Amino acid sequence: MAIEHDYFGVLSSGPDGAIFWTERVELGDQSVTVDLTAPDQDDVSQAALDAAAALIGALEDLDASVRGAMLTEVDDRTSEVTEYILQQQEAYGDELEDVLVDISGDAAVDIIRSLRFSSMTILADEHGGSEPFAVLEYALDADATDDVLLVNLGSDGSVLSVMSAD
Repeated sequence: MAIEHDYFGVLSSGPDGAIFWTERVELGDQSVTVDLTAPDQDDVSQAALDAAAALIGALEDLDASVRGAMLTEVDDRTSEVTEYILQQQEAYGDELEDVLVDISGDAAVDIIRSLRFSSMTILADEHGGSEPFAVLEYALDADATDDVLLVNLGSDGSVLSVMSAD
């Protein structure tokens, strides 16, 4: 079986009924991997695919909104964002400025601005539910696979939570 959508084209399911779609999307000087997945194509609606296409189409605005949400968490000393920033400051030490793209003097702001947006995974079967519909991955070092911040989004693009991968 297959699902057809204007943006995604024909999404064929594997023998287990799962669907998977992937594409690289250019976002400024970054290349973001976008994956759409669902364990059972029967759980994917046209509305879910429309919402996914809208998120991909608004990636630049979505990125700005997510970074804004991260900044609001900096004042909370117990937030995952604050913990991540402190870990990065400790890990890089005096070389931190070498990896920052902008230096304003506020390390938290500079680190959030310098994060690389590497991927977005859309969980198409979670549309309209309480679980994340999309997960965005950010890292200060593009090669760091464990040292990342994961941002969970609802179907409407709202930030549900930000957490570290470790």
